[in-house]
Amino acid sequence: MERDREEFAEEIGSKEERKIKARRERARGIWFGLGMMGVIGWSVAVPTLIGVAIGVWIDTRYPGPISWTLVFLSAGLILGCVNAWYWVKKEQIEIEGRRPEIEERTSDE
Repeated sequence: MERDREEFAEEIGSKEERKIKARRERARGIWFGLGMMGVIGWSVAVPTLIGVAIGVWIDTRYPGPISWTLVFLSAGLILGCVNAWYWVKKEQIEIEGRRPEIEERTSDE
């Protein structure tokens, strides 16, 4: 009888810990998601704007048949997209790295 109560108390305690952790991570998830949108946006915008600035500078110094602004705009955009992909992949690996720990706890039920 005493053993049943201890097991029951442990089970209730572990479920409560999981519930609290899930609530905490959900709140973090909203701010984390907004932060990631900002990081991804800036990781695309900054290289693109730098590419435009370099292209405009080259076009004003050395005019020619090629629009260096468009060339460097495209290069900056591609570099920014690769950069954003890197950040998303990094966060995906980190999230997947945490999952087995959560799944491990839920399988103990």
